[in-house]
Parts: sequence; C-alpha cells; structure tokens
Amino acid sequence: MRRRLINSTLAVVLVVIAVFGVSLVIVETRTIEAGAQESVASEAIRLVGIVESRLGSGEKITPDILSEQITAKRYARISVPGKTPIEIGKRPSGDVIESRVHGDRGESVAVQESRSMVSAEIGRTLLVILAVALLAIIAAVILAVRQGRRLTAPLTDLAETAERLGSGDPRPRHRRYGVQELDRVADVLDASAERIARMLTAERRLAADASHQLRTPLTALSMRLEEITLTDDPDTVKEEATIALAQVERLTDVVQRLLTNSRDPRSGSAVAFDLDEVVKQQIEEWRPAYRSAGRAIVRSGKKGLRAVGTPGAVAQVLATLIENSLMHGDGTVALRTRVTGNQAVVEVTDAGPGVPADLGSRVFERTVSGRNSTGLGLAVARDLAEADGGRLELLQQHPPVFALFLAREAEPTEE
Repeated sequence: MRRRLINSTLAVVLVVIAVFGVSLVIVETRTIEAGAQESVASEAIRLVGIVESRLGSGEKITPDILSEQITAKRYARISVPGKTPIEIGKRPSGDVIESRVHGDRGESVAVQESRSMVSAEIGRTLLVILAVALLAIIAAVILAVRQGRRLTAPLTDLAETAERLGSGDPRPRHRRYGVQELDRVADVLDASAERIARMLTAERRLAADASHQLRTPLTALSMRLEEITLTDDPDTVKEEATIALAQVERLTDVVQRLLTNSRDPRSGSAVAFDLDEVVKQQIEEWRPAYRSAGRAIVRSGKKGLRAVGTPGAVAQVLATLIENSLMHGDGTVALRTRVTGNQAVVEVTDAGPGVPADLGSRVFERTVSGRNSTGLGLAVARDLAEADGGRLELLQQHPPVFALFLAREAEPTEE
C-alpha cells in the first residue's frame, strides 16, 4: 500500500509538472526573446537620437562617445551620409537579434546581439524551473512516505490486533490513530475483544461452577448407590433407588440452572413450591453423610411455608450451606424456617468456629475462602438465590448463621 501511495502521489506531481512546467517554459522563452528584441530596438532608437542631436548641433560623432551609450557585448553600426560608418563592439557571429532605425537626417543605426546570449538566459531560467520541479518531486515523495507510514502503521497494528483476537488473546488495546475510518475499525475490534472476553469469562465460570456444584449431588447419588449395593432387602433397594432417581432429576435441574445462569443470570424460572418439602429432602439426603461423621442434622421452626423460586436452585443453595457445615463446621447442623415480612427464611447454623473475622461479607466473593477450599460454593449459591429474586446472607459469624431469603407465595384473598 505504501508503494502504491508513493507511486500515485508521484504520478499526480509529474502530471502537474508536465502540464504547468511545459507551459511555463514556453511562456518564459517567449518572454525572454521578446524582451531581448525590445531591448535591442530601444538601444537603436536611443543611439539614433544621440547621433541626430549631435549632427544638429555640429558636434563630432566619434566611436568613443557612442560606445558609452551601448550595452556591452552588443554590436552597433552607425551610418551618416558623407561619412565613414562607425562600428562599436565586435560583430557577433551566427544567429543574431537585430534592430535597424533611420533618423530624419539620413543617418541609420543597426544594433545586433548574439542569439546565444538569449539562449543562455533561457537555459538559466530552465534550470531554475527544473530545480523547483525537482524540489516539488522530493517534497511529494517525503509527504507520500509520511502519509504512507501514517496509514500503513495503523493498518499493520489493526492486523496484529485481529490476529491476537484469533489466537485467543481478547484484551482490547484502546489505540486510536487520528483517522476516522481506522478509528472506527479499532472501535469495532475493541468491542469485539470485550465481547469475546466476556464470553470466555462466562465459559470458564460455567466450567468452574459446574465442577463445584455437581460434586455435591454426585456424592449424594454415589452414597445412595452404595446403600443399594450393601443391602439385600427389596424394599430398601426400591426406596434407595427412588431417592437416587429423584437426585438424578435434581442433578439435571442443577445442570440446566447453571447453563441458564451462564447465559443470563436474570432469567429465573420462579414458581410457587412447598418449602418444607425441599428442606425435608435435603435433610434426608445429607443425614447418611452426617451419620458417618458422627454428627446430626435437624430442622425446626415454622412449617407449611410456601415460597416463590426454583425448587432445584433452592435445593442446591441449601445443599451448599449443609455441605459447608459438614466440611468446615462442628456439632449439630440446624435448619430453621421462619417468616419475616413477606419473605420466607431458611437459616442454617452449626456449632463450629464460624467465619473468620477478616472475611465477613467477603465470604460470598469468588475465590475467597478461609478453609483452603475453592471459594466457589457460596458465590454460586448466592447467584442462584438472586436469580429468583431471593438473597443469601451471613447473619452471624460466631457461630455461623447463613440465611436464605425467599419471597412468600401470596395468600388468596377471600371474596
């Protein structure tokens, strides 16, 4: 592109020089020639006037007196009737410019100048014109090179940015070049980089959330299958298999929920459901794990509550809180349901050391953990709760009390 720009600029300059330069040479040549002819004629008229004046006054006409009136390197011949012609200067050879003038007393004056003098002056003028043309060409080349760099450097930079995007580096560069069209391309590439970065972040977040959140249901499902393999009682096998199937359905719901939140965290699918059923289900699922750890899990509080949300998401939030209490807490884990205003609340607490004082509300931030864990569980649980219009809070640090707030189902009004 740079070469094309230089060539096109040079072509324009050369055309301009060819059009105006040739015209200028023709005009200057004619002007110089006309000026030389006019100068010779003017000098001849002046000499005639001098000769006629001296003849009228009876003064002598000598070469010394007339030589002072003629330009050097010119030749003049003065003819006076009855006298020898007077010659001043050296007669030029070759082509000459001549002017002959006759006076009132019969005298005549002829002035000649070699045309080579005029040609030399025309040559000097041509050299000046050529020098100006050369300077114009040099200036055009310099301007074209600078302009080419100004255009090709941004294009090269934009190509590198596009290549970086294609290689998986979505960092926007935020560079602008002072050229409206190029800046527009840079804006589009930066916007694309930001969109790709958000998409990659969402993909990585989904992978991290899925690996963390699927671990709990899979662990519970594995425990149910172990119960089936260890018993020969058909009724027990049937009961455990039924619970395992229910866990598979909830596992499917968790996967669907994670995919939905990765696309749009605000797209909840809240419905009215029996909160007691979800709490009971979680206690039954986690009781074997707590029994194996020599601990207990119990529930208390108000019963018969109906909340608005996604049952699978609520179950996953409670499972995360119960698992945190199993891993990091101590003693009995208690789930208590209560009502505050138009919200149903499920509190999860245990007798462990609680949340470190330096964490506080930061415990819900991703990668924040005080127990050498991934720090994703509570963050994902908070996102699941907020997707349905609820919220997850840490009410107390010592002992720990986590509370899940859900909207209550509106009670039907009597007519």
